[in-house]
Amino acid sequence: MTQAEAFILHQQGWVPNNERLPVLLYRGAVRAEGRKAAEAFEQRFADHGWRPQWRDTIFDYHHYHSTTHEALGVFAGFATLQLGGPGGKSIDVQAGDALLLPVGTGHRRVAGSEDFQVVGAYPDGMNWDICTEAPSAQTRARMTALPLPHRDPVTGLPDPFEAGGDA
Repeated sequence: MTQAEAFILHQQGWVPNNERLPVLLYRGAVRAEGRKAAEAFEQRFADHGWRPQWRDTIFDYHHYHSTTHEALGVFAGFATLQLGGPGGKSIDVQAGDALLLPVGTGHRRVAGSEDFQVVGAYPDGMNWDICTEAPSAQTRARMTALPLPHRDPVTGLPDPFEAGGDA
């Protein structure tokens, strides 16, 4: 078993981030690339109660989601991502890596290979939005009240943010 990298991102300018739940980064969560990796991530996410909804790149502008947590599985290429908004944390990811972003976490693609692609998945029953400005009081209240997912999208363990990201 490998340990996920876990880190908390504090509010950064207009990006709220999530000061109580960590970002989890799983290196080498899937040992495949391309179509096989996409299918492996989709199956794993679905098996753990996270509905895969799209395959694409990550937007190159800062944004966050206020209605759901997000799982991202890199299935092709490599990229540098900036997490936390302007001035946030830069991380490099490659095919096989996965991320669990708690609600409110700012993210964008800074650079990457032309073939960089990810699978995006969300806890069953949750729909995503795209936020590019500071949250209102109502939005903050919605984010705070959002329930925790029942299982980690990568490992399937209960209480993913509390389990410390064991994989």
